[in-house]
Amino acid sequence: MSSDNRIVRVIKGRRPKVVVIGGGTGLPVILNSLRKQNADVTAIVTVADDGGSSGIIRNYINVVPPGDIRNVLVSLSDSSPSFLDIFQYRFDSKDAFFAGHAIGNLIIAALTEMRGNIFDAVQTLSTMMNVDGHVFPASNEPLTLNAEFMDGTIAAGETEISGQRKQIKHVWVTDTDTPEETPQAVPPVINAIQEADVIVLGPGSLFTSILPNLMIKNLGEAVCQSHAELIYVCNIMTQKGETERFTDAEHVRVINEHLGGKFVNTVLINSEKVKPGDLDYHKYDEYLLQVKHDFAGLQKQCDCIISDNFLSLHDHGVFHDGDKVATEILNRAFQHINK
Repeated sequence: MSSDNRIVRVIKGRRPKVVVIGGGTGLPVILNSLRKQNADVTAIVTVADDGGSSGIIRNYINVVPPGDIRNVLVSLSDSSPSFLDIFQYRFDSKDAFFAGHAIGNLIIAALTEMRGNIFDAVQTLSTMMNVDGHVFPASNEPLTLNAEFMDGTIAAGETEISGQRKQIKHVWVTDTDTPEETPQAVPPVINAIQEADVIVLGPGSLFTSILPNLMIKNLGEAVCQSHAELIYVCNIMTQKGETERFTDAEHVRVINEHLGGKFVNTVLINSEKVKPGDLDYHKYDEYLLQVKHDFAGLQKQCDCIISDNFLSLHDHGVFHDGDKVATEILNRAFQHINK
């Protein structure tokens, strides 16, 4: 962190307010780095997941799927490493119910029943876990993701949509329990967006982690009406059943089209090549090829393109370098504050 950045913080007398919207495995890396670099972070997390342990718990006791929320809580928590290890522990028991479940998912589900809703449950748990920042479920109710494909067919549910391996035309969300009602984000979510210096989308699955949040009517409207800079952290790899053969410009085009205008201001793209052997395709079987660059297309979709080596290789996977991405996000936030 440069001395200039520290001076800006002193002059302004507050931490930059960064709202990060998404879900999936890429989000916690960015959040943790933003926290380390002293940002005032609010994570708005998707509640439309229907896969894995989260999906099974959702089907059993009808709560918002907790998996993404669990990982985000850990990324912003100041709790002891031993506690976080327990919270993240996943049963390997052969028991029909516990096998594969993370303890944290069960705790979130239990607190949701105790508090009566997922939002209050997560706020209680945030206090217990000494979370530095805010973790807000995008909706207080479980949502179902719906998609129309280019061939006119329709599918519902994240797993079903990606499993079709078809090109997606657009997505929308419905209330799982009362489909006739329009999904809404709770007031603290909207307030955080309105007060943000920058709003960050991703990294994460375009159609199943990022767009489900923006398709919540009042949440998407708040993003479009915000004076904050809207930053998209483009994925490094294309994803099976979602963004096959997509360029970086096509990722941004889809976001803008779903928002109904040219709203993305800045795009962060990785310039480093992913080499053969960098990625274990058996372990990370949802990934396909590296996202190709289309700078001419990007210039039509956004105002600023930041291209750098954002690649981090570990656990036989391809990830964003959280510290580098966080630094660029905060640089944009400081510029916004100083306008």
